[in-house]
Amino acid sequence: MGYPNNFKQFQSQSGMSAPFHTKHSPPPPTPNATEGVLQTTKSLSNPLNVALFITCLTEQFTPRAGVAATLVLERLGCHVHFPAAQTCCGQPMFNTGHHADAAILARRMIDVFEAFDAIVTPSASCAAMVKVHSPHLLASDAAYAARATALAAKTYEFVEFLSRVLRVDLTALGARHESSATIHPACHLRELGLMDEPAKLLATVDALNLRPLPARDECCGFGGAFSVKHPSISAKMVEKKVDNVASTHSDALVCSDAGCAMNIDGACRKRGVRQRIISAPEIIAESLALLPREPAP
Repeated sequence: MGYPNNFKQFQSQSGMSAPFHTKHSPPPPTPNATEGVLQTTKSLSNPLNVALFITCLTEQFTPRAGVAATLVLERLGCHVHFPAAQTCCGQPMFNTGHHADAAILARRMIDVFEAFDAIVTPSASCAAMVKVHSPHLLASDAAYAARATALAAKTYEFVEFLSRVLRVDLTALGARHESSATIHPACHLRELGLMDEPAKLLATVDALNLRPLPARDECCGFGGAFSVKHPSISAKMVEKKVDNVASTHSDALVCSDAGCAMNIDGACRKRGVRQRIISAPEIIAESLALLPREPAP
């Protein structure tokens, strides 16, 4: 479709510098859509410097989500930065019990990102790592404990940032998407208290028919290393998820985590189920005519 193979290629092609914001100017935001922009620290005349934490899976497998997130944030008046020194947040190591290794990466996250006003990521699981687990992981580190807490306080999952920080009204922005969609809220959205946020935000997109997903709270079976350690259990879980997604007859499944999206997409392909699976940044970017709508697979 003409999109870069990974986000770093997009950064190069678009003129996006690191760590400076993109060189091309975004369209001006709709005033009513951004009234809540971190009012205690910034104003619309002094835009937020937002760092995009792209995450490992998004950078390599779903770069279009990173492209979409960048375009949407710019459309809302943010100065978007992509720190080239960013690496993994440490979640895989943390989840498999390698806490010393995870702590090394947690410290690196702080060193790379703490200078920005906000850190936004299209991954719920990585957001949960930074917001929930890293502060506990570094609690006894005198040099990093307070900094970990400070970084956690200004790190946001993409939809959370739009709905709770920018308080975006997509209707006021003219967002429109003539299609149907169902939403798989990844398990880590529950950990962040955001299970209902994707539906609330996408409900303000004109002409988008949101269809409820049966058993939406059930895990898709990915769980990072879980799908590798327990493949037979994981396969049964994702098989049920595919059945539930297919039962909605939706044009798209909106997923808040690249790992879940890849797992469900793989299962759909094995079953011969033609299902478009995209991220929230992508469907929002399409609704704002920032990206062309892609066809079903």
